[in-house]
Amino acid sequence: MRLEDEIQHKQFQSEHHKLLVNLIYSGNWVKSLHAEVLKPYGLTMQQYNVLRILRGQYPKPASVNLLIERMLDKMSNASRLVEKLRLKGLVERRENDSDRRQADVIITEKGLELLTELSKPIEQFEFRSTAVSEAEAKKVNDILDRLRG
Repeated sequence: MRLEDEIQHKQFQSEHHKLLVNLIYSGNWVKSLHAEVLKPYGLTMQQYNVLRILRGQYPKPASVNLLIERMLDKMSNASRLVEKLRLKGLVERRENDSDRRQADVIITEKGLELLTELSKPIEQFEFRSTAVSEAEAKKVNDILDRLRG
């Protein structure tokens, strides 16, 4: 559906202004759909992101700083997210042997199993992106990279 119809706004200052509004609106739409997929599993998008990063590091632990660097949502409190995941039994937090000020975080077997269980619903969620061709997706990705660059 066209942005103008979605937000009931007829005219934008320019195509660039419309682009920015469209990015914000579309980003929020994707976040909402993603949150719906994760809700039955008791996870937020930020917690899911931490688990994915830790799975990528597995079997090596990750520092909280590494999680902060790699997170999609830079406004998240990684320490708080790790603690919530620890209380759910999805990660373990250990003191770093070489730097006592740092903590090592590692995904647990339960965390790995949850990600495996989530793979099918996430795949269905991601299927929505196939409304555009591979070439179109590449073009949008290139444009977004340039916009941020």
